Amino acid sequence: MVASICMFIVFGEIVDEVLEGDSHELDTKILLMLREPGNTDSPLGPVWFEEMVRDFTSLGGMGPLTLITLTVFVYLILRNLKGHAFYLLATVITGTALSNLLKIGFDRPRPDLVPHGSMTFTNAFPSGHSFMATVVYLTLAVILSQAEKSRSAKIYILSLGVLISVIVGASRVYLGVHWPSDVLAGWVIGAGWALLFWVLAEYLKMRNVLKKRGDEDTQSSG
Repeated sequence: MVASICMFIVFGEIVDEVLEGDSHELDTKILLMLREPGNTDSPLGPVWFEEMVRDFTSLGGMGPLTLITLTVFVYLILRNLKGHAFYLLATVITGTALSNLLKIGFDRPRPDLVPHGSMTFTNAFPSGHSFMATVVYLTLAVILSQAEKSRSAKIYILSLGVLISVIVGASRVYLGVHWPSDVLAGWVIGAGWALLFWVLAEYLKMRNVLKKRGDEDTQSSG
């Protein structure tokens, strides 16, 4: 809970920086650093790399995240882990609602310094791809890591969730569709939201609302 509260506090600090305009100079420098010198129309790197970054950014899109969430939800239901399934669904649905509300509330325009390398349909702050990728992949990582007894396997799964979230957010800046502060805010609020629901899930587990993996295995063998 403490970590989640810290994330929300950091998000508030980012909001202050953005609203006061203090982040604009650094945002601009980073965006321009990722463009060919003297040619803001072209991102750094070869064309194949730009296309690969578009593939990465799609990992945080509505379609893929919805497909992944529903696929895992059904799997958890089939494994008789209904508590975990609805924990996942609740985290993602409420996270999506919060992301949209924040975008509407802050109403920050997209960057206009460089051409957008990907289609956009909503406001900029916070980055929805970064927010929802962090929520979904961290929550999935938590659920999967609980099924592992090996400490190294747990660390690997959790690290993978963080890595995918970071890649998705970084791709949004590279493609010029978000200011860096949009992405940072998305990461922070997404992590805070995922942590908040993880704490809630642990509380429900203690109250025997969510089944532990060992309990499910015992029932299956019986």
